[in-house]
Amino acid sequence: MHLELNKKPVEVERDERGRIKKGASLSPDTRFKKGQHWREKKPIYDRDFLFNEYVTKKRSSSEIASDYGITDKAVIFWLKKLEIPTRTISETRAIKHWGQSGDSNPMYGKTGDKNKRWKGGITPDRQAFYSQLPWKKIEKETRERFDNTCHRCKISGGRMEIHHVVSFRHKELRLEPKNLILLCNKCHRYVHSKKNIGLEYILSVAEFIDLFPELNYRIKIRK
Repeated sequence: MHLELNKKPVEVERDERGRIKKGASLSPDTRFKKGQHWREKKPIYDRDFLFNEYVTKKRSSSEIASDYGITDKAVIFWLKKLEIPTRTISETRAIKHWGQSGDSNPMYGKTGDKNKRWKGGITPDRQAFYSQLPWKKIEKETRERFDNTCHRCKISGGRMEIHHVVSFRHKELRLEPKNLILLCNKCHRYVHSKKNIGLEYILSVAEFIDLFPELNYRIKIRK
């Protein structure tokens, strides 16, 4: 490699404190010129192009981004910069393919190791139970059965929660409609508090069987 050790230093205009003046440069041949950018120009920088892709063709920001190896945030940035209106959630859902639903979905009703998201049972039992379809179905039915009204104080509306009369730990009764009632948040907290010395809305399995003997065959009494 040849080094020009005796190369004459570049003359540059400086102020009284020795600082390079605004607009001057030690490397005028390599400095960026006005309108020049270090990034390679991409088609999305052009308003007509981006408008055609996003609005006319109804492509998503992610789809456009994947074509040019950039993030969807970059596409959204240029949409806003070029004053192209972005879609609302409702508009996005109207044109987005969300996949098959119900029985037509090959993963419908598949839980545990039958589901590709199965992680070997590391999810806490309660959390896993409340995220599954059978619970979501009985939850909806329970809310409709009680007309979104607290069974204890009779208040309607607001935050309503489903209460298991027999403890949640009894798996056989977790989805039993007769074991589920609707309570407002205030009443639900009271029922599970130390103030509930009369055990209001709390039953043992034996007490529950006395009330509903027809369910005896499916319940295992636990000490």
